[in-house]
Amino acid sequence: MSVLNLIILIPIIAAAAVLLGAPARRTALGAAAVNLILTLAAIFQFDPSSTERFQFISSFTVLDGWDMKYFVGADGLSLLMLLLTAIVTLAAIWVTPAVSKFEKQFYACLLFISAGAAGAFASLDLFFFYAFHELALIPTFLLIGIWGSGDRQAAAWKITIYLSVGSFVLLVGLIGLYQILPETLRTFDIPKLQQLAAAGKLASPDANSIYLLLLIGFGILISLFPFHTWAPQAYASAPAPATMLHSGVLKKFGLYGLLRVALPLLPGAGNQAFHLHLCCFGFTFTANNLLLVLLVGNILYVGLVTIAQKQLDLMLGYSSVMHMGYIFLGIAAFNPLGLTGAALLMFSHGLSIAALFAIAGHLRKRTDTLAFANLGGLAKPMPVLGFLFGLAAFASIGLPGFGNFAAEIMVFFGAFGNAGDGLHFSNLQITTMLALWGVVISAVYMLRAYRAVFMGPINKRWAQLPDIGSSLRAPLILLIAALLFAGFCPRVFTRIIQPAIQALIASR
Repeated sequence: MSVLNLIILIPIIAAAAVLLGAPARRTALGAAAVNLILTLAAIFQFDPSSTERFQFISSFTVLDGWDMKYFVGADGLSLLMLLLTAIVTLAAIWVTPAVSKFEKQFYACLLFISAGAAGAFASLDLFFFYAFHELALIPTFLLIGIWGSGDRQAAAWKITIYLSVGSFVLLVGLIGLYQILPETLRTFDIPKLQQLAAAGKLASPDANSIYLLLLIGFGILISLFPFHTWAPQAYASAPAPATMLHSGVLKKFGLYGLLRVALPLLPGAGNQAFHLHLCCFGFTFTANNLLLVLLVGNILYVGLVTIAQKQLDLMLGYSSVMHMGYIFLGIAAFNPLGLTGAALLMFSHGLSIAALFAIAGHLRKRTDTLAFANLGGLAKPMPVLGFLFGLAAFASIGLPGFGNFAAEIMVFFGAFGNAGDGLHFSNLQITTMLALWGVVISAVYMLRAYRAVFMGPINKRWAQLPDIGSSLRAPLILLIAALLFAGFCPRVFTRIIQPAIQALIASR
């Protein structure tokens, strides 16, 4: 049996065991630890120099007439996402506090999210690629609506409506992708689709519209501006483990989908012009130029909104949305350096935002508030928590030594390296110069939050708060250690994803 089958099945089996009466926390934690070990073993066994692009392949036919099959395999890019899933899952289950109601269902939901994310990242069939992601969304809605805080019902409905619309648009795009093939060549097999795209079989007058549908569908799932407003409220209301898994892992599905499906299967479609007529006005634009405009909205507009927040949870929610703009910038660059940086930033951002939301969840539990005005001086009674929050905050800002810094440097250099005509800056270079201001903005809001929560005079109500114990300290150290390893040894990661990036570029 392929190791990928085990990585997908273990959380599902563990969830079923929990629902049938097995010890919830112990079973979930054991399954997450085993999955991390299996993922690390797969990475060590992966051979980047192999002529086989996808390794650990397993396949069986589901519908022969449609060429639909359960088909999993991994290249360096999907292994990196599987490693992110395994680390954040273990950390999220580890930090889970005592659950007062429906404990078994709570842990089962976390395990189903992990299984869905792993299945989506490992799938090489379009149907299962989509279906596994939908499997992960259902428990996300339940976790917010049942175990969330604040106005959790409104947050659950809002994220349900937004992500359902995004999933529907994405589904229409995927169906369109299937339909533009000649009937005798139609398939859900992603590697086979890539071969057909390279042979020009996906060239169609409708390819440009399908690419735009995929961009919008994936974009809504990623919280691309202006489809971003669901994320901060949902993350503020969700229990910390659910927020860690969604913001750290599941949101990367849309970015991964752009790299795995939209860009290689529809080469060149993003540069084809759209003509839009509204009343007496006509507009001409390309999907790629539209993406540049929207990612600037993610970085600058959402960044300024983040500065204005007065609660830690909402600030972190908007921060997560803002940083998606940097990853879009690396994808828009579409060169080895930019794409490698985007992939590494997907991994590093997932770790850093998971650590920050874990700390926010602990503070909410201890103080019953995350308003900056009600906190302050917590570094005195909780020095270890203050130190770990500082490390996670510095990673999010992009301080040298963390994976975020190495990734953002590659994104910026990759994007700016796409030269203009020698006399003028290209659109991508102008976008990069605007995006650089995001580094300043993120430093402002993150350092402001650190000062408001941990520095200054202490509120007397919090003077006797105990510092964190091992149940939070260990998973935070795991997340931050992974960030430091990615920052000091990025070559370990870039070496395994390089063949996938080269194949992606060759498809264009």
